[in-house]
Amino acid sequence: MEVKELNDVVVRFSGDSGDGMQLAGNIFSTVSATVGNSISTFPDYPADIRAPQGSLTGVSGFQVHIGADQVFTPGDKCDVLVAMNAAALKTQYRFAKPGAAIIIDTDSFQAADLKKAEFQTEDYLGEMNIDPDRVIQCPLTTMVKDCLAESGMDPKSVLKCRNMFALGLVCWLFDRDLDVAFNFIREKFAKKPAVAESNIKVIQAGYDYGHNTHSSVTGRYRVETKNKVPGRYMDITGNKATAYGFIAAAEKAGLQLYLGSYPITPATDVLHELSKHKSLGVKTVQCEDEISGCASAVGASFAGALAVTSTSGPGICLKSEAMNLAVIMELPLVVLDVQRGGPATGLPTKSEQTDLLQVLFGRNGESPMPVMAATSPTDCFDAAYMASKMALERMTPVVLLTDAFVANGSGALRLPNLDEYPAIQPPYVPEEMRGQWTPYQRNADGVRYWAVPGREGFEHILGGLEKDSRTGAISTDPENHHLMTVLRQRKIDNIQVPDLVVEGDVDDADLLIVGFGGTYGHLHSAMDELRQKGHKVAQAHFKYINPLPKNTADVLMKYKKVVVAEQNMGQLAAFLRMKVDGFVPKQFNQVKGQPFVVEELVNAFEELLK
Repeated sequence: MEVKELNDVVVRFSGDSGDGMQLAGNIFSTVSATVGNSISTFPDYPADIRAPQGSLTGVSGFQVHIGADQVFTPGDKCDVLVAMNAAALKTQYRFAKPGAAIIIDTDSFQAADLKKAEFQTEDYLGEMNIDPDRVIQCPLTTMVKDCLAESGMDPKSVLKCRNMFALGLVCWLFDRDLDVAFNFIREKFAKKPAVAESNIKVIQAGYDYGHNTHSSVTGRYRVETKNKVPGRYMDITGNKATAYGFIAAAEKAGLQLYLGSYPITPATDVLHELSKHKSLGVKTVQCEDEISGCASAVGASFAGALAVTSTSGPGICLKSEAMNLAVIMELPLVVLDVQRGGPATGLPTKSEQTDLLQVLFGRNGESPMPVMAATSPTDCFDAAYMASKMALERMTPVVLLTDAFVANGSGALRLPNLDEYPAIQPPYVPEEMRGQWTPYQRNADGVRYWAVPGREGFEHILGGLEKDSRTGAISTDPENHHLMTVLRQRKIDNIQVPDLVVEGDVDDADLLIVGFGGTYGHLHSAMDELRQKGHKVAQAHFKYINPLPKNTADVLMKYKKVVVAEQNMGQLAAFLRMKVDGFVPKQFNQVKGQPFVVEELVNAFEELLK
């Protein structure tokens, strides 16, 4: 069969939570990233620990967008949908394009399966108005059983390999090299070589099934990278990239890395990843609760480490007292907030941007703290590095915002060269100040000197009570308290962050699209589509939120119309109105627990342009 070239394609794997859809999707995206394709992924799984098998609420999905050029989102809808059972087809078909190819396991569409999925008839394709000519109907379970009949595996373990057959078939459809997939499997199951080889056998069987039966309703395709940049690439999730960014910053600063954390979805993977790297001087402690995770990091910072604490929105509520302790003690600390749906337990596996005002203002007293937001899974590496640099050089806690979409999604990361990253130079107290130094003396930038314990002549005490700016002793003097409040605020205000960059029709846009953090790709894609339609549109996206870039007011007040689009009810818009006199933007707000849909953004922005 002839292999045609595509510019991009979107594939969505779906099935029960135990069907291994996340693994199949991850391997396919890794295979694609390795050949230089640009990728963007979106794992979409339920919050249930384990919903009943075959139920509508238990469906797990993984969507991957691969492109010859840069792709910014996982795609609104998919070109290929893999549905491992009836419930997956019922719930996931809405994510398929009208002409999408659909791969189903016919063995999982029996009468009992259809009843669980709430189909009314046995003609499930007709009931959903799906053209049978668009469906690859494969007896997948039967074929996997036949493939592994002599493997010695128990029936339950055999069924766990069904995802690999689907993966092999998709790899055939898109002319993927199986060697990368095989290496991934061997590495993942290094301690279980028999399991690894069984999975590899099934992947090959799925690939051969496609080849032998020409199982395609749309043809066979290849996505060839157009603009190849030399280097080593890896498919990396945002959480893993964040962990690596912290390790890189500690290495650059010549410090040990400490993480004090308490497990919470969707931030726990950072703890898991960092715990693997003791050989790099990383120390991780799984604490008994959120406040102790943060308080232990404050202690590690006092001791001279690059200290990090990780959590999600509910944990920020609990950590706020210890975060405030770091503010008044003026110690470096990075607080990672992987935002999720709320309030309360809310939607723990879904994504929102609803913690912004909490991390800006959710503490008692005047408690200024820098806030950054990563813009993509691969940007998490740079964001973690720069947040660490800011904390260490400005002697302050820094909040780094990601979100479930960015943290669990992945992209193709070109492995960075640390020599190209800026130096990290903490303000250690100079040796010549021995004997005259007091804990709150500052350098020319207004930053408190850092005296790491163990240096004779620099012994000192810090704590949560206000201190005298000159002596470091406890002080309740009103004038001193006001002075210390001003000094702490000025230290944050004077941080130099990069200017706000405007993309698109920079000079003559009729509409400026503004956002922050993980919505960058969707807003950029919406801008591109609007410009292709002939509209004059620009985009400005915030990565540094407190302090704001110095040119923020100039940018926001330059354009006729500005819309602030965010996955909350208007928190960034409110903050910008507070900071920029006379700024009155339009707003686009959604709180659905799902990423923006580019088509919806385009329609909404077109209405504003009329």
